[in-house]
Amino acid sequence: MDEMFLYKIIILYMLDRIDEYTLTNTQLANFMQGHGLPNNFNMHEALSEMIELGFISVTTIRDTQHYKITNPGEEALYYFENHIPNSTKQEILDYFKKEQINLRKESEIYADYYPADNQEFTVECVIKERKDTLMNLKFNVPTKGLAVSICDNWRAKSTDVYNYLMKELAVANPDTEHPEPESPQP
Repeated sequence: MDEMFLYKIIILYMLDRIDEYTLTNTQLANFMQGHGLPNNFNMHEALSEMIELGFISVTTIRDTQHYKITNPGEEALYYFENHIPNSTKQEILDYFKKEQINLRKESEIYADYYPADNQEFTVECVIKERKDTLMNLKFNVPTKGLAVSICDNWRAKSTDVYNYLMKELAVANPDTEHPEPESPQP
């Protein structure tokens, strides 16, 4: 069997098993290199080919690509999954179990910025829980440096910001009782 074919099926398997999360280049490379699989060049070649075929989708957040399997990718995996050794499948599941918190953090709490009108930058800070968006803040800032700083600090401060906003906004009417909002798990 062609090695590149196997790499592609392994990547599809990984993306399929991660469910509602995405995987980044780094996360894929960490698993692959830790298990004697392709080097970065081969992995990127496999990813490019699968994007071109429509088997995976990619979104870029702050210069990091996030990959997700598509319906055609799931269909291809269905037909070829049996080519992946069971030991490799188990290694993938063990990796996800071990890295669950890190994978979730990277997929569910993120920030990005992009140029806006008037030489400003729009910052978008997001907290997701599985497929649901808990918070999506968008605001403009005057400089790129400030946008970068906000994005860099978002993951560490997102839970505090979420709790603060929920507490402040839930006290709109003291006569109305509101249940305490649950904090997102970082």
